[in-house]
Amino acid sequence: MAQPAISRFPVPRLADMPEDIRARIEKVQEKSGFIPNVFLMLAYRPEEFRAFMAYHDTLMDKPGGLSKAEREMIVVAVSSHNQCQYCVVAHGAILRIRAKNPLIADQIAANFRKADITPKQRAMLEFALKVTQRANEVEEADSAALRDHGFTDDDIWDIAAIAAFFGMSNRMANVTSLRPNDEFYALGRG
Repeated sequence: MAQPAISRFPVPRLADMPEDIRARIEKVQEKSGFIPNVFLMLAYRPEEFRAFMAYHDTLMDKPGGLSKAEREMIVVAVSSHNQCQYCVVAHGAILRIRAKNPLIADQIAANFRKADITPKQRAMLEFALKVTQRANEVEEADSAALRDHGFTDDDIWDIAAIAAFFGMSNRMANVTSLRPNDEFYALGRG
């Protein structure tokens, strides 16, 4: 059986990509041992690739009150709700690695309310899902509840921004039929 397509849109050859994009992809490949399909899919539109990656990195890699594992929890919970196979699988792998827990991503993807997480993390994910499902209903009481769990205003902004950004990302991954790399399924499980 032939390997299914990475995306329903054209995927440029690495050699044909702009130098900055090719260099970034090669750096990721060197570190992980493979090229995540999202990089190849986004390379179809170089300007959007650059903008997407800049905002992704700003949200996911900066220091702050949320740990890198908690940021990935938000991505997995939002992506599960949005039925984004790529992001659940890919970010589930990253979450397992960052949390050093082979079960956490599956628990959050299936039902974060029953996952082995702290009450503070559950409140974070409840808010992220409210942003995903009913952002028009978010009010000061939501922020007050998060502050009661120890989140700062900057943390609350980050939770909302990650949920919103991955809502967009999930939709593009679904529209493009972005296929998760097989390598992601085993990462962080052993």
